Amino acid sequence: MDQEERIALFLDYENLALGARDHLGGMTFELRPIADALAERGRVVVRRAYADWSYFDEDRRMLTRSHVELIDIPQRMGASRKNAADIKMAVDALELAFERDYISTFVFGTGDSDFTPLVHKLRELNKRVIGVGVERTTSALLPPACDEFLFYDRLEGVEIPPTRARRGRPAKAAEAEPQPREREPEPQPAADVSARDVDALAVLVAQTVAGLQRSASGAVAASTIKRTLLRKDPTFNEADYGFRAFGELLRHLAEQNVVELTEGHAKGDPDVTLPEHGDREAAFGLLRSVVLDLAGGGSPVALSGLKNQLRKVRPDFSEKKLGYRSFLQFCRAAATSGAVDLEWSSDTEDYLLTARTQT
Repeated sequence: MDQEERIALFLDYENLALGARDHLGGMTFELRPIADALAERGRVVVRRAYADWSYFDEDRRMLTRSHVELIDIPQRMGASRKNAADIKMAVDALELAFERDYISTFVFGTGDSDFTPLVHKLRELNKRVIGVGVERTTSALLPPACDEFLFYDRLEGVEIPPTRARRGRPAKAAEAEPQPREREPEPQPAADVSARDVDALAVLVAQTVAGLQRSASGAVAASTIKRTLLRKDPTFNEADYGFRAFGELLRHLAEQNVVELTEGHAKGDPDVTLPEHGDREAAFGLLRSVVLDLAGGGSPVALSGLKNQLRKVRPDFSEKKLGYRSFLQFCRAAATSGAVDLEWSSDTEDYLLTARTQT
């Protein structure tokens, strides 16, 4: 139990409830998906929700059953007090940070960028910060400030109702026959999956492993890679790519020869490295053979456009899958390995490559 993260959960309830209602097909906000996600990350010891509860009578019962402390911020005589809940939440969070040393993680259910300074301050105090928000109402400033950010829409257990065709359309258009066709654009998950393409993920993981290997001079633990990916993109979640766990993702990439896995110091936390030979040497050989073909009479080949020539021979070629940040970096590595010569030409203002003779 001493090894568990102690979590304090703060909900800007109006932000979450209205965000779910207005942008997730009119659905009612449920706490259970957030509670389940946090249960995987540690032990929640504080649960507080802030709102004018006279507007959320039904929600109050749901939260009370989930042992959430309700902090009432009433609206006085119709006056707007938008920041009242935000200020109270920030004060309470900082008070807990100073008075409860055992609380290691703060979770804020909101998409409001006004909380960004609070997130920065808590991280200065060596606290881990997780954000939770509805994707379409979350400010672009908030997720990068957090250690991890969970979009409520993507959490396990959140079932978004079908979008209503009538919203935002004139009355005549709503009554027209083509209304059923409005619901057909529901296959959004397919577009979503293509946006989070597994090939792009392989590139990201390979780059991350390469960077960590350079600083660690050896194999890198899978848990370290996951933490680094979250630092690069706090919204990263392997479930968005169809994997149930990060280990399953790594095993898939190992099958694709993007990474290699070996048993690590801790059980269930394998060491990850990039393939030292095989794919990398094959890629250097591919570069050399393409340069030879293009050289014809032995003249050097310009770097510009060379990558497209490689892809004509091998369409799946990507230097990033091999851990290189750019095609130039890949060519420099090939030159170091002895596959090609690489030099800058001031006449052409480009790098020129020539294939070395094999001995």
